[in-house]
Amino acid sequence: MSFFLSREESRRVDRIAIEQFGFSGLVLMENAGRGCAEFIRSFPVEGPISICCGKGNNGGDGFVIARFLKIFGRSPNVFLFADPFELRGDAKTNYEILTRCDVPIHVLSEPEEEFVEELKDSGIVVDALLGTGATGPPRKPIDSVIRSINAARKVHDFHVVAIDLPSGLDADTGTPNDPTIRADTTLTFVRPKKGFLQPVAVPFLGNVETIGIGVPEEVVKKA
Repeated sequence: MSFFLSREESRRVDRIAIEQFGFSGLVLMENAGRGCAEFIRSFPVEGPISICCGKGNNGGDGFVIARFLKIFGRSPNVFLFADPFELRGDAKTNYEILTRCDVPIHVLSEPEEEFVEELKDSGIVVDALLGTGATGPPRKPIDSVIRSINAARKVHDFHVVAIDLPSGLDADTGTPNDPTIRADTTLTFVRPKKGFLQPVAVPFLGNVETIGIGVPEEVVKKA
């Protein structure tokens, strides 16, 4: 069994956990988001935490992270770069839960001045924009969000945490698309991704930590 997972193997982990072991997608997302939040709260970094979310399950992980960081006494701000009506499934459910949790949620169609100003004051910026299923160059408005984060990172002292992989990085080949998040820490689920082995990916990953999602090892072996 490879220590690294491909894009398809990552999908199979979720599918096998749900179809053969009886997990729900909500439980997997809850475990993933809580594991990330517990890791993030251990950082010796002060200041608000800006969580940047897309409309897919990676964004759903971001909603769970925000909820738990609030429970842990931190100050998360969520920036959703999608119409909430576009959210589906588990991501939609966790967004609706978060709207009731006294966490500021900013719905933006592009990275406006408000977002750039928030980045300047952040201690941590969380990239929950695109997950392992994304291929090719990021599309609007996500491409502009990535560029804004990378540009602000050059002049402001905040720590960038990528969820599962840096948005824009190909999970299988490790190829960084234009643009790709430059993370200080990557919190990847279950196993590192095969693309992480490629030297071209290394400058974008930062320190890689693996976060469990509560599935038995047998699920990973089957995948």
